Amino acid sequence: MKLSYIDSVTTGELHLTINEANFDRLFFQRDRKDMFLTIALNNGPSQYVSIDGIEYEFPANTVLPLMVNQSFTFTKPQQIIAWQYNRNFYCIVDHDREVSCVGFLFYGSAETMFIALDDQQQKKIKLLIEVFIDEFGDKDVIQRDMLQIMLKRLIIIVTRLAKQQYLKEPQLTEDKLDLLRKFNLLVENNYRKNHTVQFYAGQLNKSPKTLANAFALYNHKSPLMVIQDRIILEAKRLLMYTENSSKEIAYVLGYDDAAYFSNFFKKQVGVSPSSFRSSGSNHLSQR
Repeated sequence: MKLSYIDSVTTGELHLTINEANFDRLFFQRDRKDMFLTIALNNGPSQYVSIDGIEYEFPANTVLPLMVNQSFTFTKPQQIIAWQYNRNFYCIVDHDREVSCVGFLFYGSAETMFIALDDQQQKKIKLLIEVFIDEFGDKDVIQRDMLQIMLKRLIIIVTRLAKQQYLKEPQLTEDKLDLLRKFNLLVENNYRKNHTVQFYAGQLNKSPKTLANAFALYNHKSPLMVIQDRIILEAKRLLMYTENSSKEIAYVLGYDDAAYFSNFFKKQVGVSPSSFRSSGSNHLSQR
């Protein structure tokens, strides 16, 4: 079953997919035009999900947030319940004060998050799914508002659980987490042109050391590693899913010198861009 709300005026879209046998997303192929964030729930036994070529275990009763530009497939898509929505339906950046998920749940620099639901949370989500289904059937003037309220509730629930399960360091206070979230979003929006920590520190009116100290509590990466990881991830995607040359990819990612970019890629990944592409890469492992 797939339920959809599409606003022809704003082009806002919200889709709820329930137990569809062919559910997947191939961003660099057929789905490039659909800029959807995804929240996927494995509503059955443990299975596997492949995200940009990397295979992960997807445990039962677990929620997985997925980005706009990620390609993914499931071994048992018929078990998946998924919400997909675009910026024009609900912009998490504009509404960050409401949901506090930007730069953490989405556009973050931490590992892929598999967020477990206990019995109480499972009941809460199942009730919310029932309300979603009912609301998709109510075609009235407040339908969009009602669907946005329920989506916001879902995002808040998942974000709270993710913080409980992934933020174990008590010294990582809300103000430090907010700083990291802002940094992550800035990197997402600027990594193609700005490769230095100094640029992002300046945008945030913080010193590079302040950023480094905060990341040491968060994911034990340096701010420079976060920037470089994002560049390399995009380079791998472009090598895997497009026919762009290494020189073209270098230019897209802000490098005028293709040889410099190739050396940088090889240092980070262990093989040259051409070798990565020709080998099939084991895909995006080693972010």
